[in-house]
Amino acid sequence: MALSTLAWATMALSILVLPGVATAILVRSMRSEDRKLALLERQDNIDSYSPRALEELREWIQTNPNDPYAPEARERYNECVRTLREIDDPYYDWSPEQIEKLETIEE
Repeated sequence: MALSTLAWATMALSILVLPGVATAILVRSMRSEDRKLALLERQDNIDSYSPRALEELREWIQTNPNDPYAPEARERYNECVRTLREIDDPYYDWSPEQIEKLETIEE
């Protein structure tokens, strides 16, 4: 059974495009990791959550206070808040105003 022209064209396009896309994504990922490494070397610490992720973690902690993972979640939240207050250059897009508003969560 012979392949149609459309099937051949799709295969050829996939062979040409997929390696390029994969390479671009790999380069972007490696640059991001290089930036993290440079921050870690300079500051000895790095923020572990983006503003959105930290807000979602806080909401989860507030809505699930009796969950078995709640103490660990509070610890990770508070650790990120302390780190943001200690470092000069956060990895994620935190504004000084956002960092200023953050409060630790008491158990």
